[in-house]
Amino acid sequence: MTENMWAYRTNIDYLAADITGYGVEALDGAIGKVDKHSDEVTDAYLVVDTGVWILGKEVLLPAGLVTRIDHAAAVVYVDRSKEQIKAAPAFHRGEHLGSGGHREALVAHYLPGMPFGVPPA
Repeated sequence: MTENMWAYRTNIDYLAADITGYGVEALDGAIGKVDKHSDEVTDAYLVVDTGVWILGKEVLLPAGLVTRIDHAAAVVYVDRSKEQIKAAPAFHRGEHLGSGGHREALVAHYLPGMPFGVPPA
């Protein structure tokens, strides 16, 4: 993983295309489509619309969870299971895009025991 959970890994070509609308694949299957994304250097994330998978819920995924982007197939791959993503802290777009508290909760969920945003070396 990257030094910062809120940055894409160095081998990810996230600037090749607008990834809005791309499908999102967890380790164990499809979870939805990218509804919004940020590619800021240390503030990158995906807002994923899960559709009916978890009752139309949107989830915020830190860009550091992205393992690969297949631009030809329009699919983003992440290194968490559907269950891990489903169990993430609730995301409400108007309240959380820019909320440090929600980001800290996501780090605690995806990287338990780690300082805010810094995964193990």
